[in-house]
Amino acid sequence: MSTYTLSEAKVQLSRLISLAEAGEEITITKRGRAVVKLVPSDPPRQPMPSLAEHRARITPQTEPAGEFIRKLRESDRY
Repeated sequence: MSTYTLSEAKVQLSRLISLAEAGEEITITKRGRAVVKLVPSDPPRQPMPSLAEHRARITPQTEPAGEFIRKLRESDRY
């Protein structure tokens, strides 16, 4: 972990960001006290699959829901 003063960080901000992207933690101090910590960001999340594509793969139900539930209730399962 590297430590830089605020004035040093102002001059070298692009380089410090590059170091943080590379995985290094950087602390910026103001008057001898740590005030900011630069750390690598979390990796980007994977995009969610398309809901429209998912719906297109589902086979439509051929009978009304009420009849389907009635058959379940009347079957040997219950």
